[in-house]
Amino acid sequence: MYSSSGVKVISDGDPLEIYTEKDGEVIFKKYSPMGELSSFAEQICESMHKTAEYAAAVCDRDSVIAAAGAGRKEIIDRHISPELEQIMEGRRAFRAEPGGRRVPITDGENAPGAAVAVPILSEGDVLGCVVFLERPDGVRAGDTELKLATTVSGFLGKQMES
Repeated sequence: MYSSSGVKVISDGDPLEIYTEKDGEVIFKKYSPMGELSSFAEQICESMHKTAEYAAAVCDRDSVIAAAGAGRKEIIDRHISPELEQIMEGRRAFRAEPGGRRVPITDGENAPGAAVAVPILSEGDVLGCVVFLERPDGVRAGDTELKLATTVSGFLGKQMES
């Protein structure tokens, strides 16, 4: 959750990382298990983008941690939308359908939408989401993109178990 100023809100029970500065300042940061895989997730996004010809992203429960393809700069490190959070909480894959609901990937106006979004599950917990972005030419994602996102999601979930 983010405050109205865009700062992550730490809630009761959230896992934290604690850092100290040389001057004694203490910094609390929400812990994201997916953050440990961010450089690996970047490589996966690049491969997904080249294979499927869709921009691709990997999100943790709060923000986009990796992305490749057109629109990367607009979404990287941005907070995910409530609609994408709902897909993750529902623990089911989403594929955009003509005339169906639109799922923006991030908060804000003109946020790109998801063509495919598949939650990342590890030991029963939702850790994030694998996403293909809508294409500017309007081409709808097919079974291949859905299966690729599902495979990557399963792989990332298994990586988090070890």
